[in-house]
Amino acid sequence: MSISVIVPTLLRPLTHGEKNVSVEGNSVAEAIDNLESRFPGIKARLISDDRVHRFVNIYVNEDDIRFADGLDTPIKAGDSLTVLPAVAGG
Repeated sequence: MSISVIVPTLLRPLTHGEKNVSVEGNSVAEAIDNLESRFPGIKARLISDDRVHRFVNIYVNEDDIRFADGLDTPIKAGDSLTVLPAVAGG
């Protein structure tokens, strides 16, 4: 099942400048694995030790996966996966 991944500006060099890419998967983890197979190096920027980096937020549609099942959050055709780097101010 194809889902849309919205790629933040900081990661677009890894997706050859593409802002929106399509990948397959039944969970967020599967989608990221498939993203990695197309764009090597992107997974390391999102995940370490099987957890999302603390400075990265991932949403399925408008739901933060931290408040769902994390990387095991299910996805279905037509869903949108949004990757947002956390922003800190001071």
